[in-house]
Amino acid sequence: MAHFIFITGGVVSSLGKGITAASIGRLLISRGLRIRMLKMDPYLNVDPGSMSPDQHGEVYVTDDGALADLDLGHYERFTGQPTTRQSSVSSGRIYWDVLQKERRGEYRGHTVQMIPHITDEIKASIRALAAPDVDVVLTEIGGTVGDIEGLPFLEAIRQIGLEEGRERVLYIHMTYLPLIRAAGELKTKPSQQSVAKLREIGIVPDVLVCRSEQPLTQDIRRKLSLFCNVPLHAVIEELDVRHTIHEVPLVLAEQGLDEIILVHFRLPRPPAQLADWRAMVAAITQPRGTVRIGVVGQRAELPDTHKSLHEALRHGGGAHQQSVEIIPLPAGDFTAGKAPARLPEINALLIPDGGDADGLVGRLAAVRHARETGLPFLGIGRGFHCAVIEYARHVCGLTEANDTDTAPDTPHPVLHAAPHGEQLGAKPCALKPDSLLAKIYGATRISERHRHALELNPAYRPQLEAAGMVCSGTDPAGHDVQVIELPAHPWFVAVLFHPEWKSQALHPHPLFRDLIRAAIHHRSHHPPA
Repeated sequence: MAHFIFITGGVVSSLGKGITAASIGRLLISRGLRIRMLKMDPYLNVDPGSMSPDQHGEVYVTDDGALADLDLGHYERFTGQPTTRQSSVSSGRIYWDVLQKERRGEYRGHTVQMIPHITDEIKASIRALAAPDVDVVLTEIGGTVGDIEGLPFLEAIRQIGLEEGRERVLYIHMTYLPLIRAAGELKTKPSQQSVAKLREIGIVPDVLVCRSEQPLTQDIRRKLSLFCNVPLHAVIEELDVRHTIHEVPLVLAEQGLDEIILVHFRLPRPPAQLADWRAMVAAITQPRGTVRIGVVGQRAELPDTHKSLHEALRHGGGAHQQSVEIIPLPAGDFTAGKAPARLPEINALLIPDGGDADGLVGRLAAVRHARETGLPFLGIGRGFHCAVIEYARHVCGLTEANDTDTAPDTPHPVLHAAPHGEQLGAKPCALKPDSLLAKIYGATRISERHRHALELNPAYRPQLEAAGMVCSGTDPAGHDVQVIELPAHPWFVAVLFHPEWKSQALHPHPLFRDLIRAAIHHRSHHPPA
């Protein structure tokens, strides 16, 4: 029978609830528990697929093709457990489902109301993950206590506590303790007010996780315990970690958070198995060197827009005990006769998905630079498009080559709309046995996640291959090209899928691991002037 953990936040947003939730998941797995994780967001979008990455960060894609909140990426990278479309729920989706049921007459003429209909739908979404093979369902409630749009979620998790019994439900509340520098002290009043808001709803937190800029004194802990009605040992400090977010599970374990959870649920308490996690953190925090990866794009300076990508690069660095410095290179800096000032420093170039026609010229110039100078190159999604267009223009002589989305009237549509519409989720890929990709993966059959609507036009494949490009990965039937590489280049790969969505902290994705290996090799042979 599954137990339930609910994680809420107060005082301010951006406290890091997603990292904390993922860290708790990691700790419970280290204790031998089987978990599932869920993110509930109060926004009215049905899913984040139509939301601007500038506002909300990247849209994460699951194996089953769900467009999900970026926190699901943290969950998978930390726990290694798969997420699905059931793992990301918004207010919009809840209301959408309720209204569809109402239109079908499933409520038999009853007046549809926030309570019980909306809250029942929320509870059903949470319990859907409580399968017989699951010990704990961890649910993160997005937003901040006091937000009007989040009230139905808080009411729903209050009801679950009543229905399941308090011995099977645990509430964790995250707060922020501001530092008043003039007075030189942390202030607990915002946390007290946040907990008071929860208690008005009927939720009494069992654990208080406190973000702050300096350590909590014993007096501060006692004050929080007294006024927030939380046991002293359950007041947990969470300072900013020095090197990597992967230190957070170890910080929480040192304060016994996993022990508190197991005791509350009256579950067996085997020793935590964290040796592999500690070794991974040591590889990241004690690097032997630094590799610099240039990321080209219009949003390259906004890390949340490519959160999974940045984490995957760091995973790849950790596999070689290397620190990875990600250097944003705006596409506009690659113009005729000009290059980014930091270009000579980088050891590999990467063009991620995203961007529009305005930045195409700069991205094509970046691809050409990497191709002609031997700089290791990885293109993903839109980066795949750029690699194909650049090769068609400057190697095959198709000077007006383009994709049909950017230039519908192009005389050489080397990329066109995918015949079956937008591709979402996991798709199989067959790799040529003698290709670089097959060597990197150690396999000729792989599965990767997609989110694309443009594919390589098969009419141009013979011309591209005759000029030296290798289409090394396709669908199992051998038709739709998913991977290209240039054997004459030291390391040049472009993929239509998104390998960053499958990289995990303990299992770096092979493509990023090998990109970092190639970057290290380039660094050793091309030291900066």
